[in-house]
Amino acid sequence: MRLNTPLTLKEAAELTNSEFTGAPHLLITGINEIHMVSQGDITFVDNEKYYNKALNSAATFIIINKKIECPAGKALLFNEDPFNAYVLLVKKFKPFIPASAIINTSAKIGEGSIIQPGAFIGNNVKIGKHCLIHANVSIYDETIIGDNVIIHSGTVIGADAFYFKRRNWGYDKMVSCGKVVIKDNVEIGACCTIDRGVSGDTIIGSGTKFDNHIQIGHDTEIGMNCLFASHVAVAGVVKVEDNVILWGQVGVQKDLVIGEGAVVLGQSGISKSLKGGITYFGSPVQEAKTKMKELALIKSLPDIMKKLK
Repeated sequence: MRLNTPLTLKEAAELTNSEFTGAPHLLITGINEIHMVSQGDITFVDNEKYYNKALNSAATFIIINKKIECPAGKALLFNEDPFNAYVLLVKKFKPFIPASAIINTSAKIGEGSIIQPGAFIGNNVKIGKHCLIHANVSIYDETIIGDNVIIHSGTVIGADAFYFKRRNWGYDKMVSCGKVVIKDNVEIGACCTIDRGVSGDTIIGSGTKFDNHIQIGHDTEIGMNCLFASHVAVAGVVKVEDNVILWGQVGVQKDLVIGEGAVVLGQSGISKSLKGGITYFGSPVQEAKTKMKELALIKSLPDIMKKLK
């Protein structure tokens, strides 16, 4: 998330009740989770396992729970609870704003677009030309939708990321400040859910088509002209390249890449990145031809066992 008004290091330290090392006047220009950071951003790390990743990232400012030597070109904020400090900054710069109408006056809706009765359009939503938004669709704040997009009833665009920190009392919520971007000529079926990014964007590429009951997790990027059948579920921070087909009930774990032109057959489970141009099947998934041979061998095991007796 970019900041409309940059924040000084000293101001950030005061807001989060943190000690700091670095020039007090240094300007923070963005708030981002570690996988989204660029120069000028502030991020956080609260697990020693990820210290090096954070300290060697593009982020200029890092909230950390251990006093260590500050790397060159960085500034550190020392806080016992970096997660909470980060959330405080998000709430400061991206507070929740209650809706004032079922179609908010701040929304921009393009020429020829139709919004059916009962659809909710949140604050600062942008909808392009010649779109059709069916009844009972909910489009949360800041969502950007291109031209010629169809969204069917019951779908929710822009719900919060499924991101919680385990505490001794339960689960602490990471406040989402990203958005959803849907490009041109996309069709989204009924009862789908597309979560906003934690601090960046969840993106649906041009020409992609979703069946009913599809779940897309936070910060995931779906390429152009992809086809997802019913009950596909994609976790957060996944990159699906162009022309990928996922058939019914495919499940995709987080933090992986599915290569261009890959096809994954129904009820498969994807736990690692896949090369493009190959058809896959199974859980865990493998090349479909190999998996089918394996299943044939398993089916013949009873006969093999009888011969061995």
